[in-house]
Amino acid sequence: MKILVLGAGRMGLGAAYDLAHSADVEAVTLADLDIERARAVVETIKSDKLTPAHIDVTNSPQVIELMRGHDAAISCVVYHHNLRLARAAIEARTNFCDLGGNNGVVADELALDEDARRASVNIIPDCGLAPGMVSVLVAHGAARFERLDEIHIRVGGLPQQPKPPLNYQLIFSIEGLINEYVERARVIRKGRIIEVDSLTEVERLEFPQPFGAMEAFQTSGGTSTLPESFLGQVQELDYKTIRYPGHCEQFRLLVDLGLASSEEVEIDGVRATPRKILGEMLMRNLPADEPDAVLIRVEFRGVSEGAERELRYDIIDRFDESTGLSAMMRTTAFPASIIAQMIARGETKQKGAVLQELCIPLDEFVAALAKRNIKIRKS
Repeated sequence: MKILVLGAGRMGLGAAYDLAHSADVEAVTLADLDIERARAVVETIKSDKLTPAHIDVTNSPQVIELMRGHDAAISCVVYHHNLRLARAAIEARTNFCDLGGNNGVVADELALDEDARRASVNIIPDCGLAPGMVSVLVAHGAARFERLDEIHIRVGGLPQQPKPPLNYQLIFSIEGLINEYVERARVIRKGRIIEVDSLTEVERLEFPQPFGAMEAFQTSGGTSTLPESFLGQVQELDYKTIRYPGHCEQFRLLVDLGLASSEEVEIDGVRATPRKILGEMLMRNLPADEPDAVLIRVEFRGVSEGAERELRYDIIDRFDESTGLSAMMRTTAFPASIIAQMIARGETKQKGAVLQELCIPLDEFVAALAKRNIKIRKS
């Protein structure tokens, strides 16, 4: 099969690496607006399967032409391009998945279902980590219950050696990070879908050392389409982001001061948005690309085998010294690569613009993660 990866940033590198090391994949095109960046990634991976290409993802005719001849395409660019890219994939009759990150964009992509079915392709948004891999893990765990009451998802990408003031490092798009912190979070409470403010409802939880006591709080986007998928089946469903203790309060101060606002302000005759300035200052002052870890915890409560039971899935993934890939690359880009290969092989349960938790073969997905040494501890 031939796969196209759009975007040669951190996640594009991770996806291209996994595809290049997958036996069923014969060729990978890695395309970016900056052709030199694409070439640098190809040189880093060192695989004859990889070919760099130039692409402007805002140029739909160019994107359609590039997509043709590929069995699937993965978008590893900023989320606001994904609707345009999904439409291009339908026109090119190429299967498509992306890393998601915005509920409105995902809803617009799913509205393309009829067009995608007519083109006999899959459009599957939100295929990264969270939303993404955890959505499939939720479906996998839920299948073990006759009656399910609660699902609680906790996920965090963290530096192994936290540094003040935020004890955080940049491991994916700064725009995506701010979006998670300022948009409202969608949850199920008492059997109803509601929205709650992000950076609220802080809780404490414990992980094995060296992590120990951590905090988790509401952020947007993590539940993605899960509230619709499980509405009427559960009373409670939520997603919180894991950070080192104190992070939520510190970032909440920035938001409360208006520094994440997208409304322009004028200072000394110069107009700018506080959010853009905040993003720039975070990129300048936060560490990046240091050894990281990803913590995942999904908890289920309900009835299994005729008795009230609780089930927990835990994953702790770390920076891979042998490949140089971060834990965030592995747990975000590898799942997208797995899904791209599944849809290219025609293994999904249906065509169209569909939810991954409803169309991806669950046991096969978990087995593919384990093959990449992303292993679930069940308790």
